[in-house]
Amino acid sequence: MPEYTEPETVTAPTTSADYEQLRRLAVELAETAAAHVRARRPEVFADDGPVAGAVATKGHVTDPVTIVDTESEQLIRKLLAERRPGDAILGEEGGGDVGATAPGAVTWVVDPIDGTVNFLYGLPGYAVSVGAVVDGKPVAGAVVDVAAATTYSAALGAGSHAVRPDGTRVTLRCSSEDSLSVALVATGFAYGSARRARQAQLLTEILPRIRDIRRLGAAAMDLCHVASGRLEAYYEHGLNAWDWAAGALIAAEAGAIVRVPPVTVGGAAGELTVVAAPGIAGDLTDLLDRVGAPTALPD
Repeated sequence: MPEYTEPETVTAPTTSADYEQLRRLAVELAETAAAHVRARRPEVFADDGPVAGAVATKGHVTDPVTIVDTESEQLIRKLLAERRPGDAILGEEGGGDVGATAPGAVTWVVDPIDGTVNFLYGLPGYAVSVGAVVDGKPVAGAVVDVAAATTYSAALGAGSHAVRPDGTRVTLRCSSEDSLSVALVATGFAYGSARRARQAQLLTEILPRIRDIRRLGAAAMDLCHVASGRLEAYYEHGLNAWDWAAGALIAAEAGAIVRVPPVTVGGAAGELTVVAAPGIAGDLTDLLDRVGAPTALPD
């Protein structure tokens, strides 16, 4: 069940108690939307395929959006309008302008379903991600693994945790691995063919120098896997703020070294995101520098 129950007081957050209050709200928003997504999938995607009008595409034919993505974001926006009506919202489907937010004000950065392709195909790796950003920096966030019913969350300066379906609360810590050669690293690929081709070239230079690569299909989940020690690192070009706002804070609060673009930079710019356990972060950064990965890959 969501941890949050009382209406929020709309003030500029400045203390650890403020950040914790925002974390509780992020958990409520993400868990409520995740429950909706979980219930809606069997209704929208029957055995004989999706219902009419359930799936569309965005900038690329390979980039789907479903009716459930839209419903999930609308639900989060409705709850925020009730709880914190003065806050700005940046959502993957509904848009918004985080750069226009007043100093000290909160912007909620929302990915209503991260891993839509997995959701579309019935693969288990998809999540709802909700982050609270102040002055360009995440201060609270929650990511719910929908299929596993597990909630990851963090507040700035207070560490990060996972709550399992049975209610067990676990403190998250990054892997202690210090050898890049045995590091398990995740990445992702763009929808555009030109950027995707360059990402594949980079991978051929990175893969021989690590244990193995994983492509799980949901950036927010990848970041939570780094936080929990299931992965040593994650890198990808072209993330949007909603892909990383909550997950990057969760990973950082678990001890990860985090490099993300400014929250105002969109995914089309192709900037690099890198999140890594501290023991291998330096060597991974050196490797990425040698193969030219820090160069942006615009879409």
